[in-house]
Amino acid sequence: MKIRSLILSTGVLFLASCATQTMNQQLTYPETKKTEQSDAYFGENVSDPFRWLEDDMAADTKDWVQRQVAFTNDYLAKIPFRDQIRQQLQNIWNYEKLGSPFKEGDYTYFYKNDGLQAQSVLYRTDKNGNTEVFLDPNKFSSDGTTSLSGVSFNKKGNLAAYRISEGGSDWNKIIVMDAITKKVIDVTIENVKFSGLSWKGEEGFYYSSYDKPKGSALSAKTDTHKVYYHKLGTPQTEDQLISGGENFKRRYLGAGLTDDERFLVLSASNATSGNELYIKDIKNNTDFIPVQQGYDYNTSVVDSKGDEIFMITDKNAPNQKLVKMNIRKPGVWTDIIPETANVLSVTTGGGYLFAKYMKDTVSYVRQMTYDGKLVREIALPGQGTAGGFSGKAEEKDLYYSFSNYVMPGTIYKYNVDSGKSEVYYRPNVKFNPENYVSEQVFYTSKDGTKVPMMISYKKGLKKDGKNPTILYSYGGFNISLQPGFSVVNAIWMENGGIYAVPNIRGGGEYGKKWHDAGTKLQKKNVFNDFIAAGEYLQKNGYTSPQFMAISGGSNGGLLVGATMTMRPDLAKVALPAVGVLDMLRYNKFTAGAGWAYDYGTAEDSREMFEYLKSYSPLHNVKKGVCYPSTMVTTGDHDDRVVPAHSFKFGAELQDKQSCSNPVLLRIETKGGHGAGKSTEQQINENADKLSFTLYEMGFKSLK
Repeated sequence: MKIRSLILSTGVLFLASCATQTMNQQLTYPETKKTEQSDAYFGENVSDPFRWLEDDMAADTKDWVQRQVAFTNDYLAKIPFRDQIRQQLQNIWNYEKLGSPFKEGDYTYFYKNDGLQAQSVLYRTDKNGNTEVFLDPNKFSSDGTTSLSGVSFNKKGNLAAYRISEGGSDWNKIIVMDAITKKVIDVTIENVKFSGLSWKGEEGFYYSSYDKPKGSALSAKTDTHKVYYHKLGTPQTEDQLISGGENFKRRYLGAGLTDDERFLVLSASNATSGNELYIKDIKNNTDFIPVQQGYDYNTSVVDSKGDEIFMITDKNAPNQKLVKMNIRKPGVWTDIIPETANVLSVTTGGGYLFAKYMKDTVSYVRQMTYDGKLVREIALPGQGTAGGFSGKAEEKDLYYSFSNYVMPGTIYKYNVDSGKSEVYYRPNVKFNPENYVSEQVFYTSKDGTKVPMMISYKKGLKKDGKNPTILYSYGGFNISLQPGFSVVNAIWMENGGIYAVPNIRGGGEYGKKWHDAGTKLQKKNVFNDFIAAGEYLQKNGYTSPQFMAISGGSNGGLLVGATMTMRPDLAKVALPAVGVLDMLRYNKFTAGAGWAYDYGTAEDSREMFEYLKSYSPLHNVKKGVCYPSTMVTTGDHDDRVVPAHSFKFGAELQDKQSCSNPVLLRIETKGGHGAGKSTEQQINENADKLSFTLYEMGFKSLK
């Protein structure tokens, strides 16, 4: 069925802003009590009247949440085309989704979702071509909110351990199986957080966790990570502490064995950027050898061959390079793939290195030998993002995915000897890429910096300033936003909307320098880049303030919150999701203190405190200002960015909003920071966001 168009002619649709404004003026928000709480920073008292909302275990907080949920549901229920958009999303979502296959032991494994299954199912195929279900997360819980966080196999492929998350929480459980019989064979390992899992033969595995905090497990501080070794057949209480604890206090610790199981690699850090690196030679029974100390650089192990260890690093190479060292001379590093003008990442497979570069957010890939010689440039299907090119050393066929904003993700099989690619799986999505365009522009930010932006929309678009536009970005933690397909964005564009993504500073699109230019006392560069992107779109006729929404999640939620308080006139709609919104107290919860590399903390210095306070969304909501129509989204199980950020910010907005634009809090029950949401949860949330956005822009009906 052809998807209905939202905005093809003003004759079909008409602005209903007057009717909407009248209804909004009658809004009476749920009552939110205020207290006299305040804190002193360098002699300055800062009021925090909604501090009580930080206590997620308190009865009055739970009552407030229920009243906000009811209020939001009542408002959204009045949107006449909400169900139509939900149906559009359900229709386009309902296609078979397949993941790249990977080999473990005598089986080939792959993930598949039939279409609308709550969670994707892990299947496997044996040597005779017989396929069966290996793990079905849809059977973990009755409502689909318990998800599979990851699966790790031992080298032989006869043992497996998988992690589950309940309600989207970062706290996981590990369940151990005989991979051949699929029977659970060991105790369940509990209270696991921010952990990989690395097998040592058939004996046991390494994992990481924190001590479960007293009080709320969803908000209490967790800042001392520990690496344990679990021996099969023994209780968790007897797991061996490998590193961490009070004698080696680090906020993040991870350990894993190299493929040959000779080296145990330990990465230690106190923030999300910069790490120490230690390597233990198990074969020669050494202690941990320090390879990199201090937190000035990011270095990780890619592979090992004999005594040689290959590492990717940004040490003296902001765009990263691949080096090798001999374990007997850990201080001597030799360049294998030198730094270039474009950001590098490296994977291995088929006995080769794959150098994956990002040039103005677009991928190109080179196949190379372990001594750094070029085998070939790999011809990709077009301009977009390539992921994959990894596998075991003996495999000759590897797999990679490719997509962009208007091309659904397709899986290709690549032969390492011939260099030929062939389509392995092309999804049958109800979307025709030929009808759309995705263009890249470069605009100028406030300080003269050139910033790239991808703008995607349906062909035939008129630049008359009346196109509903979502401006989305992130801008932090060295995370790069590369082109990728989304069925949600497809529905938005199919209905005449524009989806624009600026690659602002704070991200990793241009390496460590680009990241650092959006951190601490330079954080406002991020917001200025985003604002300049919106101004570019408006100046060039793509849209106008009445038809623009700003959107982002997590650190991107901070981006939206800061932008809407700095420039409330920029957009009609604001969609801050699971955002970091209280910049004076973010470091008090869970692992929040680890974000200080990007943000700094209010305790660092008077200068840092004043800078944070000057843009902290919570502290810059002012009376007498008309803020955009806002839907703040969060999850009651979000223990990454605790929902108190969203609760307090939403309460401030509701208290001080000076015009009829509504402020809603959409709180997902049994939902966390984002990962592991069921298909139904994702469809419902996005239906609410898209319908709210269009309704607040003034649209009353769909075609």
